[in-house]
Amino acid sequence: MTDVGDVVAAVYADGWSRIVATLIRLTGGDWDLAEECAQDAFARALRRWPVSGVPERPLAWLTTTARNRAIDVIRRASVEAGKLREAGMVEPSMEPVPAPAYDAEIPDERLELIFTCCHPALSVEAQVVLTLRSLAGMSTAEIAAAFLVSEKTMGQRLFRAKQKIKNAGIPFRVPPAHLLPERLPTVLHVLYLLFNAGYGDPSRERVTAEAIRLARLLVALMPDEPEARGLLALVLLHDARHAARADTDGELVALDEQDRSLWDGARIAEGEAELERALRRRRAGPFQLQAAIAACHATATTAAGTDWPQIAGLYTELLRLVPTPVVALNRAVAIGMADGPEAALPILGELAADGRLDGYHLLPATRAEMLRRAGRDGEAREAYAAALELAPTEAERRFLRRRIDGLG
Repeated sequence: MTDVGDVVAAVYADGWSRIVATLIRLTGGDWDLAEECAQDAFARALRRWPVSGVPERPLAWLTTTARNRAIDVIRRASVEAGKLREAGMVEPSMEPVPAPAYDAEIPDERLELIFTCCHPALSVEAQVVLTLRSLAGMSTAEIAAAFLVSEKTMGQRLFRAKQKIKNAGIPFRVPPAHLLPERLPTVLHVLYLLFNAGYGDPSRERVTAEAIRLARLLVALMPDEPEARGLLALVLLHDARHAARADTDGELVALDEQDRSLWDGARIAEGEAELERALRRRRAGPFQLQAAIAACHATATTAAGTDWPQIAGLYTELLRLVPTPVVALNRAVAIGMADGPEAALPILGELAADGRLDGYHLLPATRAEMLRRAGRDGEAREAYAAALELAPTEAERRFLRRRIDGLG
């Protein structure tokens, strides 16, 4: 016998965002009403399906139930507004807009939802939390736990984000074609932030899983956008190494020391395939270049077999497109691995003098690694100690202490 709870959970994973997107359009942009009616539909399914059986088209049933509930709420509000207007207590402009007639098709308006959540008028934080709530279907409590804040604080952030959409008149639609090139990078950036927010942290694994799922969704909705495929390839290739990033004691393991037999071969193959499809479009962008770098790492059978000269070349091209100090830092690592640590140290010195990476622990940590490889242990110890003072997590601090102890 089919477990109804499992069926509802399976439909929720992919159907929540479809239902919410449909209802946001139906209600004229009332995000709270849309989420309330979607939740009500899933609750009714859990009560009714064990008795009546799972319908042939569960998503259609849930969408219809949620829409009927929304229409009922809007109609009730309209009647109440009419009564108040007759009593002279409300202006005609306050009457809700009547709900559109129901049609038999289930529209897929998730693309509109993605671009609305990731509108550049919103702060990056608002974009991230709205995406998790509306597209991933995570509860306020789950999002709060993932970002280490109270549920009340996260609820306030969600409220402010929705109010910003309402007050700023942000439209619920995909931007016109001529604006897509400037808006799509924001969407991709938010999804990559989601992935990194959960990557390597067991308590945030759902955030990473949702980022991958949403990247797949974006590719399905925008199959001709090579950068969307580049992002999907990148997160797949990174996630393929997830099981080897920490040992059995939970300690971080450097890339060149990881047990490559733990890497997920199927996920690497999928990432490579997505990257190849993206590159065929001959419009290489930052995410495709990062995915190509990740593919160089993922396909090397040994650490010694890594094609560091190719990686250095890819980082040089990436730095041309994205001239940030973090990309420059990664390029320095690749040059150090390709041409020797002494080749990287002057670049690292320039980055330190630049000042934009002040307080970023990976700059002194990278310098320490290059000094260690060059046999300059005394200087390496000092650089590791500087990185240790800046490291943001206990796992990274333990890793740096082990590096210091390894110097003897």
